[in-house]
Amino acid sequence: MKIQGGGDAANALTCLARLGVKARLISKIADDIHGKTLLEELRADDVDISFLVVSKGGQTPFSYVMVDQSTRTRTCIFTPGFPLMEPADVSSDLKSALKGANLVFFDARNTDTAILFGQEAAKQNIPILLDAERKRPGLDRLLDLSDYVVCSAKFPQVWTEAPSLPSALISMLLILPKLKFAIVPLGEHGSLMRERSSEAESPLVGEEDADSLFHSLKQEIDDSVAIPMCIPSVMCFSS
Repeated sequence: MKIQGGGDAANALTCLARLGVKARLISKIADDIHGKTLLEELRADDVDISFLVVSKGGQTPFSYVMVDQSTRTRTCIFTPGFPLMEPADVSSDLKSALKGANLVFFDARNTDTAILFGQEAAKQNIPILLDAERKRPGLDRLLDLSDYVVCSAKFPQVWTEAPSLPSALISMLLILPKLKFAIVPLGEHGSLMRERSSEAESPLVGEEDADSLFHSLKQEIDDSVAIPMCIPSVMCFSS
């Protein structure tokens, strides 16, 4: 058993900080044992926690994660924290919290507060990256503000009701005019990314063409190559 910090935003920022990038976490925890452990880890990795709200009493959110090495799967049991982060916790410090930021990343939790930051980031022309795991209250407003979206494997089809993953990514770009790309991790099969074309004269590809193109790209995968590889489409889409 291991006890360690986690969460999409904290993990991403810890990784960036270890790579030498300045990273700032804006969230809310409690002053319990889990919260104190998180603070120690974030400080050790040089993540800026000056805008981290620590409540007196309450509970820091945590997950019990069971990993099955034989099947390469995991099961997460999430225990939410309280009190929740509210817009009032940060509304007076929005500009200060975003000062110097080149990118804002949201994990789609505490969406009311995230929307405030997203609106301020948009005013300052700071790009927004959103982790869209599943439908949540307020997520549509965050999607409207986002420049880049990383989706769970099922989210694009659930959100767009498109018949396939490739066509769902096209639908996302059609619905969200600000979106530059959407990417879906596919586990051991890599990731699928749909990027908006900058060429106005590129043809719009239909759902059947998108599915056919995805199938053809999969045929180009070379399992003998041990290093990461990118297989680009030979066809451009416009949206």
